[in-house]
Order: sequence, then C-alpha cells, then structure tokens
Amino acid sequence: MEGPSNGGLLYHEMQESKLCAVHCVNTVLQGPFFSELDLAALASDLDQTERQMMLEGAGRGGASSGDFYSEVSHNVSMNGDFSIQVLQKALEIWDLQVVPLDSPAAEQSKFEPEVENAFICHLHDHWFCIRKVNGEWYNFNSLLPAPEHLSQFYLSAYIDTLKDSGWSIFSVRGSFPTDCPIPHDFPTGFGQWLTPEDAQQIAKSCNQMKFSTQEAYSSKIDAMAEQEEEDLNAAVQASLMDYTNIQNRPDVIEGGGRNTVESATLGLEFDPPNSNGSFVDPCPHGAEGGESSSDVRDDKVR
Repeated sequence: MEGPSNGGLLYHEMQESKLCAVHCVNTVLQGPFFSELDLAALASDLDQTERQMMLEGAGRGGASSGDFYSEVSHNVSMNGDFSIQVLQKALEIWDLQVVPLDSPAAEQSKFEPEVENAFICHLHDHWFCIRKVNGEWYNFNSLLPAPEHLSQFYLSAYIDTLKDSGWSIFSVRGSFPTDCPIPHDFPTGFGQWLTPEDAQQIAKSCNQMKFSTQEAYSSKIDAMAEQEEEDLNAAVQASLMDYTNIQNRPDVIEGGGRNTVESATLGLEFDPPNSNGSFVDPCPHGAEGGESSSDVRDDKVR
C-alpha cells in the first residue's frame, strides 16, 4: 500500500511580496519546485513564442512586423503577477494539465469537485491553490498562516462562493508528485512542512487572536459610543440648568411670563402686567381732553 505523500506532511508557503503565483504552483506540487526566476523565464519564453507567431501571421497578412515588437510582456506584469499560461507551462513540466472549470471537459467537476485533486483560483492579482493531500482537502492560500482544512461538503460550497464572487477557477489533472526530497543545504525560503495537527493548531490560534482583536476593537467602539452618549447627556443637562437659572433670576420672576424671559435674555425692558393679568396700556390718556385709551382706539378704527 502506498504511503502518504511527503510522509504525511503538508507543504505551505506564506505570502512573500507579489509571489502568489509561485506559492500557488508549489502548493499544487507540494514542494518548493519553482522560484520566481523560474516562472519569469517561462514567461519570457512564452512572450518570445507569441511574438514569433504574430510575426508569422503578420507576414501572411501584410501587417507591419514592427507592430508586434513590444517590450511589454503579456505573461508577467510589472508588479509580478503571472498569467495562467505561465502556471500552465510550469505544471506541464510535471505532466499536469490545467482545465478551466467552466469548460465542457470539467462539467462533472462543477457539481462534484471532490472528484478532482487540485484547483487553481485567480482574482485580480492573486493566485492560490485548493488541494487534496492524503485524502483530505486543504485551502493553501498564501495569505493564510497555515493550510485550512476543508470538509467535502464545504469544498463544494466554497468553490460555488468563489465562482459567484468572480474568481476564475481551474482544475489540475494528472499524476502529482508524491514526494519532494529536499537536500540538507536547500533553502526552504518561505515554505514550511506541517503536520495536519500543527496546521490545525496554527489556524486555531490565529482565529482566536483574530477574534480577540475584533472583540477588543468592538469594546473600544462601545466605550467611545458610551462616552459620546455621556457627553451629550452632560451637554443637555448643562443647557437645562442655564435655562433654569435664567427663569429664576429676580427680574425674570417679577416679569412672570415668556416675553419677560426673552426680554431678560435679550437685555430689553417691558412693563409688567397689571393685577388682572392684562398688560398696562403704555398710553392711558390719548389727549389733554382726557380721552380714554379706548376712545383713542375707536377713533383710530373709525
């Protein structure tokens, strides 16, 4: 009976600069088989081949050959992102084929992803691998501190979520390497071998740390909101106390009404009302002849 690959260990690479394509290929192969220089060389070879094909086509079609001499690579960007053709070329060296999940050849995998052995996922400038190792599925995303175990049920749901979010997904088929012998003087760089138990423990510890950080952040937000509420209540109480002090001033109490409160606040003076509750007419006698104010008002009306 064939033993587990790599002695039962999982090979994982943590994100380094913009080298997620390198991490993706190596975790598919479960070992540090490629470096960024290797993929860059493959990208250069592909660029040369594509230019040659375009030049031959231009010769038959009569287009200017200079139109196809461009220093811009179509297989590796300035920030280090590699094309799917580069990853495909690297895996072909190990007799592995890359098949788009939306192609007819991968029809069964859309509904039963567990029949495959590995998937490559890409969105924007990020690549990562989902791989079955020793019968168990793992997410080898280089942004994770360790491989994340995926149950068979969650595998299907996770891939569906990726597709719905716009990720391009490719299945990888063929005979995968079962062992990666590493010389003692070989620098492992950003790669590491982990037992499934170690990977689970690292993931658990990071999740706990993440939860603690989120909990501390939530507590800080709650404390800030509580402080803001206290400050608002204090401002309201201070405002009410200022209004009460104005009402309790002697000049305001003697005035006995809303108008006198406003006048006291504005620095204006009005005569207080008479004893029967009506305000005293500021002009009780409209003329020397002793006309009453009501007569004056009547004359004005007339």
